Amino acid sequence: MPERIALLGSTGSIGTQTLDVISEYPERFKVEVLAGGNNISLLARQAKKFRPRAVITGNQAHYKQLKESLRGTKIQVFAGEKDMEQVVAGSMADTVLAAIVGYSGLRPTVASIRAGKKIALANKETMVVAGAIIKEMVSVSGSSIIPVDSEHSAIFQCLAGEEYSSVESVTLTASGGPFLKLPLRKLKDVKPSEALKHPNWTMGSKVTIDSASLMNKGLEVIEAKWLFDLDPGQINVVIHPQSIIHSFVHFTDGSVKAQLGIPDMRLPILYALSYPGRLKSDLPRLNIADFSMFTFEKPDLKRFRNLGLAYRALTEGGNMPCLLNAANEIAVRSFLSGRIGFLQMPDVVEFTLEKNQYICAPDLDALELSDKSARETAVNYIKKHQFKK
Repeated sequence: MPERIALLGSTGSIGTQTLDVISEYPERFKVEVLAGGNNISLLARQAKKFRPRAVITGNQAHYKQLKESLRGTKIQVFAGEKDMEQVVAGSMADTVLAAIVGYSGLRPTVASIRAGKKIALANKETMVVAGAIIKEMVSVSGSSIIPVDSEHSAIFQCLAGEEYSSVESVTLTASGGPFLKLPLRKLKDVKPSEALKHPNWTMGSKVTIDSASLMNKGLEVIEAKWLFDLDPGQINVVIHPQSIIHSFVHFTDGSVKAQLGIPDMRLPILYALSYPGRLKSDLPRLNIADFSMFTFEKPDLKRFRNLGLAYRALTEGGNMPCLLNAANEIAVRSFLSGRIGFLQMPDVVEFTLEKNQYICAPDLDALELSDKSARETAVNYIKKHQFKK
């Protein structure tokens, strides 16, 4: 029997690449559920091609359009966040690939974990916002989490056959994005179109902007803490512009392991879906001889303030990572719409962290309120300090 997959976020960058992978192995994988957002035409095309039992749009306003698009098929159509949680959790899917970007991916992932599903996790915000809660849920439900982010997949692969107690530290690599060598004084004038030109990776707009500001790496630092039971001081970041070495694991005996590969998200997606085995693929191979050198440098926290703010949120704990994530989502959206400048994004995040109530051990309801409060704080700050063109 093929492994049955529920794909959350099927119309996004990770989602479309996941379907590319699945289509190469029709005997091994079967799409059981597809869930998407507002790109209904693409979601309908995906449903017609992969014939899942159910397809869900997270936006109830698109239900009629999706239903009409799939008339004549036997595919069940649902809409809304509650439907997404219930349908995915109650489905026959063996694995849920969680690829919805941002906080909105938390609830359906939580529902899938409670149902005991194997989770291929591409939604880093799940662990950023609710890492402690997720760890407890996994231990109770019998679920398991296989990371899809290239950096965490690299660490996961390096730890195969190793004891977690033998890990001294890890080092996450970051490309540095398109502005690594741009003088700091010029960053205030960069345009969204420039920030979206990542030198190595093809990603959605939110993740691409986060990569340019290094917030993406900050979120990955927080995620690594929960995935691998690490303290903040055990998680390092290094700039590696070539994006070939995806992470390092440093062991207590002085040994270091690294995982290498071309910058192509289909590799960690395939690994997560096929784990604990490996499937033969036709993906491009890495030829080490093509690289005369690999370079590394420490991140400049004056240039990349978001990384420092992420470490702060991780160290303080509680609901601080939730506040950080919510403020950043608002900041990125406002930068993309031209309301604030590139260097104002960390201003929004820092202000939000300082102006919201700290909660030491929040439950999911408290996190929901923290997310809402942080968004309101960030929006109000932007109204007062929006970019003057």
